[in-house]
Amino acid sequence: MQWRGRRGSSNIEDRRRVSGGAAGGIGGVGVIAVLLIGWFLGVDVTPLLNDPNALGGGGAPTELTQADQAEGEFVSVTLADTEEIWGSVFADQLGRQYREPTLVLYKGVTQSPCGGASGATGPFYCPGDKKIYLDTAFFTTMHNRLGAKGDFAAAYVVAHEVAHHVQNELGILGQANDMRARVSERQSNDISVRIELQADCLSGIWARMAQAKLGTVEAGDVEEAVNAAHQIGDDTLQKNAGQVPMPHTFTHGTSAQRANWFIRGYKSGDLDQCDTFNANRL
Repeated sequence: MQWRGRRGSSNIEDRRRVSGGAAGGIGGVGVIAVLLIGWFLGVDVTPLLNDPNALGGGGAPTELTQADQAEGEFVSVTLADTEEIWGSVFADQLGRQYREPTLVLYKGVTQSPCGGASGATGPFYCPGDKKIYLDTAFFTTMHNRLGAKGDFAAAYVVAHEVAHHVQNELGILGQANDMRARVSERQSNDISVRIELQADCLSGIWARMAQAKLGTVEAGDVEEAVNAAHQIGDDTLQKNAGQVPMPHTFTHGTSAQRANWFIRGYKSGDLDQCDTFNANRL
């Protein structure tokens, strides 16, 4: 992915210099273990990470490393690309204006209207403030722990969270979440899967348009994104956590589903092709 030296987004809220350190009382290795266990098992350990006794204080200013700076620039450029692409798609396919989200960069832990953000929660979009929350340390986890390597794999993560904002702008996310609140846990999980697979499909549209309109997609990039989608499927994550995959607990979709819906969006470039809610088969 060609991103160095390109325009970044102005919609970045950088909290990394003031985030609480995540290597205090528990110990750096211990924190990493807690985060991975929480993320793999779907348990939010943010309350533990927010505990100053557990972290050994925190709240002190954080120095950004050269790697932090580069990751921040990468995210900013990727977000700018999504702004350009979705602005064009909204105008061409919907005849309306796209309202851009804000992306919050943080290190360790931070707060949002949707609850605490940490390595345990992973990147997420909060419709309460229309912001995306991202600790770029997740990119390292993807590369080292999940087998999702490459800069376009990381770009896919940003594009996926932006896709949730697109869903929110279209009124889909609010309707789906309202429905989830009125049904059983199993049915709620099924709706969640459809939300996530649609976001994967929308990410595919972004990838197609970035390639055609911006010319920033290089050979092998799309394969990196497809591999990333595959590596973070519910069945693969549960297997990697030593569990037997339990489909009724899936909230994001299987590896095959996630990869297939991304490819569907990439091949079609059409919003109508991303209607997971009316699809008979996912």
